[in-house]
Amino acid sequence: MSNQNSISLFSVVSLSPFKVAMTWLMVVAENILLILLPLLIGYAIDGVLENSTAPLLAFAASLFGLVVVSVLRRFYDTRVYGDIRVKLAETVAHNLRGTDISAKNARLMMSRELVDFLENDLPALMTAGIQLVSIVIILATFHTYFALSVLAASCAMLLVYGCCHSTFKHLNGRLNDQTEKQVKILSGKPFAALSAHLEKLKKHEIALSDTEALVYGCIFSLLFVSVLGNLWLVNMLPSPSTGEVFSILTYSLEFVDTAIMLPVTLQVLSRLEEITQRLNRDESVFNDKEASYEV
Repeated sequence: MSNQNSISLFSVVSLSPFKVAMTWLMVVAENILLILLPLLIGYAIDGVLENSTAPLLAFAASLFGLVVVSVLRRFYDTRVYGDIRVKLAETVAHNLRGTDISAKNARLMMSRELVDFLENDLPALMTAGIQLVSIVIILATFHTYFALSVLAASCAMLLVYGCCHSTFKHLNGRLNDQTEKQVKILSGKPFAALSAHLEKLKKHEIALSDTEALVYGCIFSLLFVSVLGNLWLVNMLPSPSTGEVFSILTYSLEFVDTAIMLPVTLQVLSRLEEITQRLNRDESVFNDKEASYEV
């Protein structure tokens, strides 16, 4: 494949590295402002009770800044990743110039998922990461055991997903294999062939969805066990107040809501790994595989 450009998430980012870095900086700034809001609300309340408007103005300024950064980032993201989609499509089309039109069409569409991940999933993952670290630190201020509880649940969650990674990749590969045949089937096959093709797509999608449901059910169970564990660990606090119990439970539930973003993103990465291998695959190997299918 010396005459081809390797496709990966890193190579996609390298198409406009400085512009992508700017979008990431804006995501970080957005999350810092979000994290500061509860603290600034507290200061604003204290300021109002003391007839001081400065904390309230600071809170208002932070809200305005959050709106401005959020809107500007979305304007900027659309243009940056739109340009990247065009450049990536040109690279993929060059690499696939000897591929039949059906596979080429499918892979061009699949390549867009790499950019979709950078534009939509990665900012959500960064948000989740920042919030998770913040929640662990806040829980640790009550007692170290609260933080250790959610960290243990996170490790167990990653272990469960790690055991299913190859399964996700295999199921995505079968779905993508079938998708690559669609244009060819639409071009000259009878209606019965199209119907069979759609049934196979449905079968692969159901298998993938069922696996996701089982994995997420297991992960949710682990995360909720950590919530129950933290509620039980409240007994270790010396004379805990109602407010402390409420805060611990609230942050533990927020941890569940945020932590579930991690396996969702990892599942997307499993699919993208299969797609990048497909985009970088030696065409002679692909043709041999197609020939075996025909037999």
